[in-house]
Amino acid sequence: MQTPDSHPGLHQAPDAAAEPSAGPERLPGIRHLIAVASGKGGVGKSTVSVNLALALQQFGGQIGLVDADVFGPSIPVMLGLPTGQQPEATPDQKLIPPAPHGLKVISMGMLRGDDNPAILRGPMVGKFLNLFIGGVQWGQLDALIFDLPPGTGDTQLTLAQSLPLSGAVIVTTPQDVSLKIARRGLRMFETLHVPILGIIENMSTFTCPHCGKDTDVFRSGGGERMSEQLGVPFLGAIPLDADIVTGGDEGRPMLLDKPNSVAAQAYQAIATALADQLQGLPTMVLRPFAWTWESGEGEPAWAESAVRPPGSRTTSVGFRQRDARTLSVLWQDGHRDDFDVRDLRLDCHCAACIEEASGRALLDPKSVPPDITPRMISSVGNYAITISWSDGHSTGIYSFEHLRAIGERDAAKVVEHV
Repeated sequence: MQTPDSHPGLHQAPDAAAEPSAGPERLPGIRHLIAVASGKGGVGKSTVSVNLALALQQFGGQIGLVDADVFGPSIPVMLGLPTGQQPEATPDQKLIPPAPHGLKVISMGMLRGDDNPAILRGPMVGKFLNLFIGGVQWGQLDALIFDLPPGTGDTQLTLAQSLPLSGAVIVTTPQDVSLKIARRGLRMFETLHVPILGIIENMSTFTCPHCGKDTDVFRSGGGERMSEQLGVPFLGAIPLDADIVTGGDEGRPMLLDKPNSVAAQAYQAIATALADQLQGLPTMVLRPFAWTWESGEGEPAWAESAVRPPGSRTTSVGFRQRDARTLSVLWQDGHRDDFDVRDLRLDCHCAACIEEASGRALLDPKSVPPDITPRMISSVGNYAITISWSDGHSTGIYSFEHLRAIGERDAAKVVEHV
């Protein structure tokens, strides 16, 4: 097999190191963070993650893979790694990820044996995910891929809140039940302002090795139709092939074991399409920030040049302190909202301030000091901010949708009183 040429969407050429990157680094030394997700289990997402990571590596990039399914890790088996064998650590106690086939990998399966289940509550899931992100010596990577568990739960939310992801890849099979659930997963990432890099249809047409007849075991074309309906890219289809299963069980990824097969060529084509999507990503305007209100340290950008009417009404391109009592937010559509900080404190929607089941207010406005101010305002993924207040409250997340809704509500009240 001929090794694919280098792709500019994946990594920078050495002689371009001094040039601005097509997108800012999401973690020190890591250019792209990519989530591979599905709404339901059994769609072959982990197999896709492994082969897609290896295909991207053939562009000359340095790739890492996080097995983010702490309850059902399968990546070690697929790459022929022993389970229950903890990686070595650096002197500062960062795990050194093994690198089968040059692919850096971390998984709960390395920390526990096959018969030792991870029995964890939600906060511990987040703890292990944060370990896999910040507690591993990843070094310089062009892309770090997260193989997520099924569903729209703690792992997905923790990842989207902890890191500004480059985007998500949605894996589905052609059958209707898989497509419906995959659609929910896609909508979750859209809600969290994570770009959808594309849809992959796995387990597509099966070709009989004996008679050559094609059979659509799970129907066909569903992934492509869904991409057209939702207006997101279709990255490609992967055939149903018994060798993919055998290779995964025996630690021999299809892309490397049978590089000239139809399935391997499909992975290569999908990797090319994904690299094209990465190349076309818009430059991030607001990098992750932790902004101290009083001193101004860490203040985020106020990028009027990023305003592009009509633009998105819930994509922020700027935060700044208009005065000691006012937070200004600039939106991509050119609108600006000015929020009194005490009003923002009163509009907190966390479980301590609003009863989730009924929506009943639990916060007594009289308990909020008139001179309350933010201590720290921090970004939450691509979609929200969180505020630590001078009264000690710090559990509220203000999504951009919520902030825009507050601004529109307040503007309507002003009109009513005119």
